[in-house]
Amino acid sequence: MRILGIETSCDDTGIAIYDTKKGLLINEIYNQRKLNNTHGGIIPELASREHMTAMILLLNKIFKKQNISEFIDIIAYTAGPGLVGSLLVGATFACSLGLSLNIPVLPVNHMEAHLLSPMLEFKFIKFPFIALLVSGKHTQIIGAYRLGEYEILGNCLDDAVGEAFDKTAKLLGLKYPGGVELCKLACQGIKNYFYFPRPMIRHPNLNFSFSGLKTFAAQKINNCNQTMQERANIARAFEDAVIDILLIKTKKALKQKNWKRLVIAGGVSANYNLRKRSEQMVKKNFNGQVFYSSLKLCTDNGAMIAYLGSLRHKEAKNPQLDILVKPKWSISDLSF
Repeated sequence: MRILGIETSCDDTGIAIYDTKKGLLINEIYNQRKLNNTHGGIIPELASREHMTAMILLLNKIFKKQNISEFIDIIAYTAGPGLVGSLLVGATFACSLGLSLNIPVLPVNHMEAHLLSPMLEFKFIKFPFIALLVSGKHTQIIGAYRLGEYEILGNCLDDAVGEAFDKTAKLLGLKYPGGVELCKLACQGIKNYFYFPRPMIRHPNLNFSFSGLKTFAAQKINNCNQTMQERANIARAFEDAVIDILLIKTKKALKQKNWKRLVIAGGVSANYNLRKRSEQMVKKNFNGQVFYSSLKLCTDNGAMIAYLGSLRHKEAKNPQLDILVKPKWSISDLSF
């Protein structure tokens, strides 16, 4: 079975084809980094228009390699969560293509796709496990019991971790998206030169809050002498604080469930220090395993949508005119 995956939840356009026997065959991504950098962030209306153009370009690229009408069994698309305009572009495109080619269509959850994306490369990951979902819009600790059954153990009360990285990077004068640039700058920082607070680490729950940490960083930036080394020291202190918070909460979740497997997914999972320190924490305290995707599959992509479609193919419906999107679709309730 071959599944065409279409991803348009935010500002990255992804189209991929996954074969249940041969694995990932095609994975094409168009990012709007240049557009976002020009405007200092994502403009939802512009993002939607860009998806429309990018979708045709990527699909034409795939058509040159293979006749899709003879090649695809199911079309899976991101139905939520995400920006409503961006979601509608992908959903309309997927349903229209399915109708014209008489191919079943399947709406899938973007966060579930992220959570299961490491399975594209590590087929042997077994349920149950704890998942740390860290992206520009989500910071969640998930208890994954089995396919389709997830419990949100911890959630973000304000800025998601990726958003906090980007906003702090902007305060440091780094270009958008700034999370990656901040981490590069942090590599030049002196460890423990500054100490930033770790909000909510002593709370008994597993929730997160990063807005206060961002405010503290803003105050430190305004009061420093703005040399490159000072900015690097602030970036280092900020990154260290964020990783500490994430791992303290994740460690609590693993203890509560008495599980030994941890999956880290989402754009922020590409952070080298987060990966390294999570492996050390899980091995030392639980003698367990940590799984995450290769860097190319951490950010939004069609491959994870296609893969999730392969797992949920029995739920696909014959082509119809209903275009379904759910911008605030929670992973804890996957009913549509």
